[in-house]
Amino acid sequence: MPLLIAGSIATDHLMTFGGRFADSLVVDQLDKVSVSFLVDELEIRRGGVAANMAFGLGRLGLRPVLVGAAGDDFADYRSWLERNGVDCSSVRISETRHTARFVCTTDPTGAQIASFYPGAMSEARLVELAPIVARVGEPDYVLVGADDPDGMLRHTAECRQRGYPFIADPSQQLAFGDGEMIRSLVDGATILFSNEYESHMIAQKTGWSDEEVLDRVGTQVTTLGKDGVRVLRRGEPTIEVPAAPDVVAVEPTGVGDAFRAGFLAALEWGLDLERACQVGCVLAAYVVETVGTQEYAFTPSEFVTRVEQSYGVDAGADVAKHLA
Repeated sequence: MPLLIAGSIATDHLMTFGGRFADSLVVDQLDKVSVSFLVDELEIRRGGVAANMAFGLGRLGLRPVLVGAAGDDFADYRSWLERNGVDCSSVRISETRHTARFVCTTDPTGAQIASFYPGAMSEARLVELAPIVARVGEPDYVLVGADDPDGMLRHTAECRQRGYPFIADPSQQLAFGDGEMIRSLVDGATILFSNEYESHMIAQKTGWSDEEVLDRVGTQVTTLGKDGVRVLRRGEPTIEVPAAPDVVAVEPTGVGDAFRAGFLAALEWGLDLERACQVGCVLAAYVVETVGTQEYAFTPSEFVTRVEQSYGVDAGADVAKHLA
């Protein structure tokens, strides 16, 4: 049965400036600022939380269904995702807007000047899940990730209405959303994903205690950075899994998306929650060791070996059955 991965689809345009922004800004004239910078490098990276997760699932041999909105400039990105096992047939293509874009220039001090253009992402609210389900079949899960807020609310409401099991992963939209919105996105989720800081933000904004959050979801999965991951369920022992060892960290962007992809792949394989965390942590390790959210690569045997080295022979054997 399919996995529907709903959320943002975007590209990142990353530039570097050799000088210092501070040397070109006149503090008492900022209300009249008009300045340009000659940049040294430009990197264009594929991104967006849903596309990142779908890519990871594809790399692990699944065929996730990407649900979101992009512009008519999506053709090359679509080809890339489809070559990596992602079903892009249900991506809405805007007739008037470009694909969402993050444009950022960084100087040697780490200072940044950045803009985010949501573009076609705002049309995610126009995407209905039922026609997608009619095409691909009843989903095991619909993951509702960070996206146009109205789109996230629509997808969550439709899941409740039609009985589709859904996964709440509001991530970047938690800072934007108020308590009512976050309660609507979380309540009734089969799984709630967040990092540790986001878990506290959910409790604060909803007004729910940690216990009340857990009363409203089936399983709460909280990533803990270098300390791994924690899984909570009502009336069940806490599951804690350490991060994969011997990681040479290069770039953290997209690590959480990769963890989610690995976790969901393991659930689709029928593995238990501990194994799901382990697979997620290993896939996350590949991302953190690579510049770019979709630039990592491995063979099935390499992935199995890394699982075995990280979590033992039994873990490697369990994964190997599904990565032949």
